[in-house]
Amino acid sequence: MNKANPHLDCQFCEARFKSVFCDLNKEEVTELSTHKACTIYKKGQDIFKQDSYPHGIYCINAGKVKLFQLAENGREQIVRLAKPGDLLGYRAILGGEKYTSTAEAIVETSVCFIPKNLFFKFVETNNAITLQVMKLLSNDLKNAEHKITDLAQKPVKERMAEAILFMKEVYGFENDNATLNVVLTREEIANIAGTATETAIRILADLKNDGVLEFTGKKIKISKMNKLVHVANILD
Repeated sequence: MNKANPHLDCQFCEARFKSVFCDLNKEEVTELSTHKACTIYKKGQDIFKQDSYPHGIYCINAGKVKLFQLAENGREQIVRLAKPGDLLGYRAILGGEKYTSTAEAIVETSVCFIPKNLFFKFVETNNAITLQVMKLLSNDLKNAEHKITDLAQKPVKERMAEAILFMKEVYGFENDNATLNVVLTREEIANIAGTATETAIRILADLKNDGVLEFTGKKIKISKMNKLVHVANILD
């Protein structure tokens, strides 16, 4: 069962400065802090579910979240990884639609819920937030187009290498500056790349044998970044 988080003051929240709410004025920060509700979700708990109706948006205070869609056969397709400062559920609110994906905590995660009316008030009255939201939507469209192109044109080994780089881009490295600061199952990595788990395991083994990756349990260390980028065939 998820639990309420002790009240977090938005004025001193590091995650807020990484979010679309970074440019709120003092009065708006106070209003946000007063009306939001913060909750801690354990690993594996849903923050919201696909096909449910939204009543507000969510901002990650701490932790890690995956967003995935369920196919008719029950298979997950991970469409996004999210970190502190990221917003969740904003497209459904803006479009007046149901959630198109489920948001699930990868680790214990603290999330702040912001009511729909307050979010719309900020969007309508604060030009800086409006611009930030437009950038989010533009980036979503770019990523969707990129994903479609990858699935249509890239071989699975390139997609797997790109999935590892995507994990690094979102969550960064641990203190050794080489080990990914997130642990996902082989099935989850396969879902990001759009391939079968067995294929993902085989390709990860190939990358290990080539000296590109190292593994300690489920942790992944990138030994040769330049070679991984080359395998991913990333041109820009």
